[in-house]
Amino acid sequence: MQDIAVKFEHITMEFPGVLANDDVSLEIRKGEVFALVGENGAGKSTLMNILYGINTPTDGKVFIQGKEVTHYDPKTSISMGVGMVHQHFMLVPSFTVAQNIVMSREPRKGRIFFDNAKAEALTRDLVKEYGLEVDPTVPVEELGVGLQQRVEILKTLFRGAEILILDEPTAVLTPQETDELFAVIRRVVKERNMTVIIITHKLYEVMAISDRVGVMRKGQLVGVENTCDVDEKILSSMMVGRPVLYDNLEKTGTPGEELIRVEDLVVEDNRGLVAVGGLSLSVRAGEVLGIAAIEGNGQSELLEAITGMRSVAAGKITVRGTDVTGMSPGQIRAVGLAHVPEDRLATGVSREASVTENLLMGKHRKPEFNKFGFHQRTSTIERYAREIYGKFDIRGAGVDTKVGSMSGGNMQKVVIAREFSFDTPVLIIAQPTRGVDVGAIEFIHARIIEKRNEGCAILLCSADLDEVFRLSDRIITIYEGEVTGEFASDNFSKEEIGYCMTGSRKGKEALQ
Repeated sequence: MQDIAVKFEHITMEFPGVLANDDVSLEIRKGEVFALVGENGAGKSTLMNILYGINTPTDGKVFIQGKEVTHYDPKTSISMGVGMVHQHFMLVPSFTVAQNIVMSREPRKGRIFFDNAKAEALTRDLVKEYGLEVDPTVPVEELGVGLQQRVEILKTLFRGAEILILDEPTAVLTPQETDELFAVIRRVVKERNMTVIIITHKLYEVMAISDRVGVMRKGQLVGVENTCDVDEKILSSMMVGRPVLYDNLEKTGTPGEELIRVEDLVVEDNRGLVAVGGLSLSVRAGEVLGIAAIEGNGQSELLEAITGMRSVAAGKITVRGTDVTGMSPGQIRAVGLAHVPEDRLATGVSREASVTENLLMGKHRKPEFNKFGFHQRTSTIERYAREIYGKFDIRGAGVDTKVGSMSGGNMQKVVIAREFSFDTPVLIIAQPTRGVDVGAIEFIHARIIEKRNEGCAILLCSADLDEVFRLSDRIITIYEGEVTGEFASDNFSKEEIGYCMTGSRKGKEALQ
């Protein structure tokens, strides 16, 4: 029998109006990869936040390496060998990679001054040891989200964690990066007898990496299974209490007129370097064009340029026949474009605002919500918010809830609900289901295809290649800011697309 690394005894966690954990008892073994799955709001992150010391349980006990936790704070948990990489990064943007990694354990010169060279050397050793490549000298604010995830993992490993909690670790990673991460996990578990706990919504990854899996629903632990004894369908039904059919998407109609055109576009990144180099594409009405690209190859800058969030160095962007190059986001919206951004926290929602206020953004000046341009029609606003809240299956304490207190999946639903409710003919969608559970994925995918069938031109960018395959009518691959391949829906090849994503091969499938 393996030693027990973590033991939860009858854990209950109550927040005002919410029972997040309901009498949860669970044992996690030393030297195993344990996956914790469940819908958004099922209580997974809350349980792990208790283990990491962020939350103090209302009732129950936690044991780490056989010792009872008597004081709940991250410092205590770290001292007991627990490390946690959160879904939303906790890095200092202006600090370099090395400075973030050694934070709180900074090497010193003469016991006074920070030794930056030593910090960079320690980081290089760590990078080499775990195979998670990242430049120690680069400020974190200049890194894409995939590389920031690596920094978070390295920072936790630097602190000597024996129990590593990864909250949605692959939400921002490409398939290749996911494979690399899993290789690291397998190595540290085998060589160091570490315990790794993964909170995830991607069930195929549960099957690929975990030894056992625990399923939570509505705050309760509904089952713990050996991964080899279950499959994705069984886990899905355990999570949501019914069969999940997110692959059952019916596409109707044929593409119509061209609604998006990008010609010879050149866009620079935050450092003034060319991120998009002479790229061209087009999207027609009733069509989803998917972008497949490894993080940091210009896809983010491309979408920011199209939506007016980043200036254009050269080239032309046309939306519905109107040249929108250089226009502001508000002006481009007025032409008929809505945008689901890749980072919901940075640019998708206002965390301190309520669900109602977030749903109203962009519509707050419309006459139906305002009288004489300044007096809000409160009853109309409340009725609208409740209608959208229910239509898009947003779950929480209600429309007056602060968005920042909601789970990541429900935040994403707020963004989707607001943008899709503009009823625009053009949609730009980035990472639509990042950090979202299988039930919500099913719902969001259905809404995207519904918009496509209604005649929207949709430009979709996702780090989840399976999602790109599932939703797209065409796929283009981008490497170092250039289109390296174009594929029709009847000729999608994950292997060929993967080669084009890495720049090792270029190809174009002629469309009839």
